[in-house]
Amino acid sequence: MKEFWIMIQTVFAGLGGWIGYYLGGCDGLLYALIAFVIADYLTGVMCAIADRRLSSEVGFRGICRKVLVFVLVGIANIIDVQVIGQEGILRTAVIFFYLSNEGVSLLENAGHLGLPIPDQLEDVLEQLHKRAEKEGE
Repeated sequence: MKEFWIMIQTVFAGLGGWIGYYLGGCDGLLYALIAFVIADYLTGVMCAIADRRLSSEVGFRGICRKVLVFVLVGIANIIDVQVIGQEGILRTAVIFFYLSNEGVSLLENAGHLGLPIPDQLEDVLEQLHKRAEKEGE
């Protein structure tokens, strides 16, 4: 039984190491993106509950979209490292783009639930969104 748990731990450690490599390491940008993605998904579920429109099918599609965000971050990292030869250029732009999208969505969800939105926060996220769109052109 002990050998089984050692094997499970080894598999998870290897998988975690590979994911860390694929995503370009765990830095502040990635932690922020993870937090924004989780918060956006949870507030989306809250909105669906408030509207009495909670659906497992819609929720599953939402999870697939969130996973795809991290797949694209990984692809950007691979292009940075293997094609461009510089770390963090495209990866950073992709993370900023999705951070801004998730942030704007969070604000929309908060507003939908009746929470007042600080103007400064809305301004910062809009600027980040515009910057990310400009870098993506």
